[in-house]
Amino acid sequence: MAEEMKSFVYRNQGTCSRAVKFSLDDEGRLHKVQFVGGCDGNTNGISKLVEGMDAAEVSDRLMGTTCGIKTTSCPDQLAKALREAMQEQ
Repeated sequence: MAEEMKSFVYRNQGTCSRAVKFSLDDEGRLHKVQFVGGCDGNTNGISKLVEGMDAAEVSDRLMGTTCGIKTTSCPDQLAKALREAMQEQ
């Protein structure tokens, strides 16, 4: 039986990237993370690192990450997006 995937789009706030798109499988694992905008190398690296990981663990690890003088970052926005998505599931 194939795993079901649910896709999400989260509109980022306070970052260079405008949004983050991702899917969660029925076991809560993260797939297909794609940032819209932002620093291409960094956001692609994050996407590759978190592929297949438990969404709750990714959120816990990335929450609170800042970028320069900003109070948030692309990883922090992904963490917030994941928390919101997990509440919807």
